[in-house]
Amino acid sequence: MIRINLLPHREEKRRQRRKQFYSLSAAMVVLGALIGLLVHTIYAQYIGAQEERNAFLKSEIVILDQQIAEIRRLREQIDALLARKQVIESLQSTRAETVHLFNELAQVMPEGVYLKSAKQNGPRITLVGYAQSNARVSHLMRNVDGSAFLEQPALVEVKSATVNNRRVSEFTLNVSIKQPKQEQAAAKTAAPAAGKGVAK
Repeated sequence: MIRINLLPHREEKRRQRRKQFYSLSAAMVVLGALIGLLVHTIYAQYIGAQEERNAFLKSEIVILDQQIAEIRRLREQIDALLARKQVIESLQSTRAETVHLFNELAQVMPEGVYLKSAKQNGPRITLVGYAQSNARVSHLMRNVDGSAFLEQPALVEVKSATVNNRRVSEFTLNVSIKQPKQEQAAAKTAAPAAGKGVAK
């Protein structure tokens, strides 16, 4: 016996295909949503971890800035202390120099010469005084030449003056304190180095 199917089989197949398409589309949408959610979660974790690192780095930078400021403050204090130390050392080294200077001036001063003022600028000393004659000033300069503590007498000026109704010679004389040999050697070695630096 021959059987003939008169049902609309094509419509049935179309319905089945539509169901499959809708099911597949829904599955793809759900899968896409799951993949998007997964990617979003992963990126959110990465961003959170990076923000934690950034916050940690910022806190460490703040700590380092505080430490750098403290180091700078300590360096300033060290520099100030070193400057004070140098001042104290220079004062200690020149403390006996003034006494020695006045002692030496008393020894080299000939008769008929007395000082009005003495000004010191580093190793250079300016003497202003009165002498009975110009010959006494020359005698003073010879005594300075022969001194073990003073050197390089240079006469700035001699002029006549009147003191207590007596005519005298008022003189201005520059002399230098002799530097120790070690300081002279250091000054000589420093001078060529400075010259080379200028030449460059």
